[in-house]
Amino acid sequence: MLQVWALPGIGEIAAGDDLVAVIADATTAQAAASADLALRDGDIVVVTSKIVSKAEGRMLRADDREDAITAETVRLVAARTGPTGHVTRIVENRLGIVSAAAGVDASNTPDGTILLLPVDPDASARALASGLRDRFGVSVGVLITDTLGRAWREGQTDHAIGAAGVHVFEDLRGQTDAEGRPLMVTMPCVADELAGAADLVKGKAARLPVAVVRGRGDLVGVLDLPGARSIVRPLERDMFRVGADEAYAAGFEAGTAAARAAAAAPAS
Repeated sequence: MLQVWALPGIGEIAAGDDLVAVIADATTAQAAASADLALRDGDIVVVTSKIVSKAEGRMLRADDREDAITAETVRLVAARTGPTGHVTRIVENRLGIVSAAAGVDASNTPDGTILLLPVDPDASARALASGLRDRFGVSVGVLITDTLGRAWREGQTDHAIGAAGVHVFEDLRGQTDAEGRPLMVTMPCVADELAGAADLVKGKAARLPVAVVRGRGDLVGVLDLPGARSIVRPLERDMFRVGADEAYAAGFEAGTAAARAAAAAPAS
């Protein structure tokens, strides 16, 4: 059985706040009301990246948003101009994540401010997992999540962008399905599945940035397991490196250049 619940009592986070202490205190208070909700071995603590960014001081003025997106971008994937003239950029950011606006966000932040993603979400997750393990003497995993869109699908869902002490994949390759056929490529990204499950109880406007998932202790392990960065598909295996319009424009330009070169070449 899978159990998922949010941790109440976490207030506004400011730069320099000790997130281990904040989460531990909220957990202790919840356990005082219900002992069943005390952290146990195998629990997975799922933390919204916004409070990690706030604690790490990753806040900027809102009028710096476009410059911040540019600074966080390592590769433009696609750009579209909307009816109002605003340009939406889908980019690869410095963490390797392909998303709108490089993960720069203005929701759930003080008026006039924006948030950048954590500098190193995997390192942030390790610090939280290590601190919570020391505080409670139990082996827990930590996921740090952010809301992302998905290619070919409307809407958004939470994904894991940082992980520590959690197997981010459940590798079923080499096993067999219910009919006895070998599984060749089946490797669920359980970190993203857990992130989505936790988001069902955290919500976007409920001020519940932390949740606990219980029932998948088999996924919890040592702190130096591969982090969420291992989820990012390498560029050489990316079949959709650029947007359709960008690919068409590049092909048209290359074809035109080739035609011009052929026309300018002396006749043999």
